[in-house]
Amino acid sequence: MPTLTLEIVQKLLNAVEGQFDSIDANKFDAIDDAAARALANHQGGRLSLNGLTQLSDEAAEALALHRGYLLYLDGLTQLSDAAARALAKYQGGLSLNGLTQLSDAAAGALAKHEGELSLNGLTQLSGAVARALAKHRGDLSLN
Repeated sequence: MPTLTLEIVQKLLNAVEGQFDSIDANKFDAIDDAAARALANHQGGRLSLNGLTQLSDEAAEALALHRGYLLYLDGLTQLSDAAARALAKYQGGLSLNGLTQLSDAAAGALAKHEGELSLNGLTQLSGAVARALAKHRGDLSLN
C-alpha cells in the first residue's frame, strides 16, 4: 500500500475545503510527518486512517492536533510510548483497535485521554495495564 504524502493530503483537503466533513484515507499504510501536520489543520468530523501500520512519534503528535470528533488508527499493531503520550492529547474519540498489547507506560498515557477510547484488539492485559486503564475517564472499550 502507498504512503500518504503531503501532496495527497493537500488534494484531500481541497476536496473538503470549507466543509465540516470526514476524511477517509484508509488505503495508505504509512504517513509522512508533513502529511500528518497538514491533516492536523483540518477541522472536520472523523479522520479515518485505518490502513496505517506504522506511525512516527512526530506524526502522532501532529495527528493529535486534528480538530475533529474521532480519530481512527485501527491498523496500528504497535504504538511507542511517545506516540501514546501524544495521541492521549487528542480532543475526540480515539480508536486503536489494532493494538494487541500495550506497554505499562503507553497504557498510563492513554488512560489520560479525555474521551472515548477504543482498544478492542488487546488480547491480554497485565495487572499494571489494567490498573492504568481503569483510571481512564470516559467511554473505554476493551471488547
